[in-house]
Amino acid sequence: MRWWSFANFVSNTGTWMQLTVQNLLVLQITGSAAATGLSMSVQAAPALLMSLLGGAAVDRLPRKVTAAVSQALLGTVAFVMALLVALDRLDMTSLMVLAAVTGIVATVDGPACALLGNDLVPPEDVPSAIGVGALVHSSGRLLGAALAGVTVGFLGTAAAYTTNGLSFLFVASVIPFLRPAPGAAPPSKPVGRAPAGRRGTGADMTVRQGLAFFARRPRLVALAGVTGISAVFGRNYGLTLAVLVTGPLAGGAGAFGTVSTVLAVGGILGAVLGARLRRPSVRLVGTLAAAGGLLQVVAGLSPSMAVLLVLVLPMAVVESVSDTAGTSVLQTDPPAHLRGRVLGVWGSISTVWGLGGPPALGLLMELAGARGALVTGGLIIAGSIGAGFLLRRRRTPTVVLRTEEGDVADRAKLSTAA
Repeated sequence: MRWWSFANFVSNTGTWMQLTVQNLLVLQITGSAAATGLSMSVQAAPALLMSLLGGAAVDRLPRKVTAAVSQALLGTVAFVMALLVALDRLDMTSLMVLAAVTGIVATVDGPACALLGNDLVPPEDVPSAIGVGALVHSSGRLLGAALAGVTVGFLGTAAAYTTNGLSFLFVASVIPFLRPAPGAAPPSKPVGRAPAGRRGTGADMTVRQGLAFFARRPRLVALAGVTGISAVFGRNYGLTLAVLVTGPLAGGAGAFGTVSTVLAVGGILGAVLGARLRRPSVRLVGTLAAAGGLLQVVAGLSPSMAVLLVLVLPMAVVESVSDTAGTSVLQTDPPAHLRGRVLGVWGSISTVWGLGGPPALGLLMELAGARGALVTGGLIIAGSIGAGFLLRRRRTPTVVLRTEEGDVADRAKLSTAA
């Protein structure tokens, strides 16, 4: 697990170096912010439909082989982009094609690497392992974004792509030496058709059956609802806080850079706290998301940069812990042979709000301004989650236990642990 975490830290650092440089590169080629957004959407779009197939592949194929091959393919794409940049042959067409290929490979790589990491620890330590993964992701993002400018300044743009390619190959070289922990879920194996009368069991389940499992699992549906509404009306702080800082609070790029740094630090602190969770639940995810919504409301009313900075840190901490808890539920709730498919369903759902959230939030800011968007979005998040809790509580049946004489002995609420 230590080797896996270190390899992922290296990989995340390289990935965020490339993402930072790629956005600047698109601006340099086209001079258009819209083209930058389009390149990001092209890379994310394959997950909308292909995540289901990617999750099915992860359930059916040997996990270590799948993760190693996908990492090697992502490294190859990075090297191709580095070569095109070095030869000054990279145009928008080739960049969009390579971004789409990256998105397609990621539909397999994401669930394969996530579940492979869970295999390296005993089942009771999986939530902590997911928290460590969140910490690695946040730290790699912070370091990668910082190194991107330094790398381009001293070595050129192609060096950032090359570094990312090498980071993927490093992960691929580590994977063969990883050993599952005792008691971990067995890796997926290719299987044939299920015997008569045993359909729906084992790794032979189809994509449709994976969808059915997700739809019939109330806690997963609730998790999707909580996460979706939070993603659309909050959390896009790179957009809302940027407009708030540079607009009503009259700050500049440096001020927003400070806010971004505090957000990153809060994400790391939240990941450390999230790693200590032993039994995360949907109720905890919802409670933290509602708290984050209320903090967002207060942030929208901030009279100064100093007040905003005080609020940004707990906002990031709450978001990070909520994400870690939600990921733990998502990856541990389904049976082992279905986890790839469930992650595939989640990938498709999250792509919907990932593509639709920023435009919806942008429209809200056009209508209500930055402060209004933060306040309205936070109230929608907290109000919706609160209403969901009340509705669930009202629907919980009450069982009356009577003694032989018919007197009421006890009343107990029947509820499944969320």
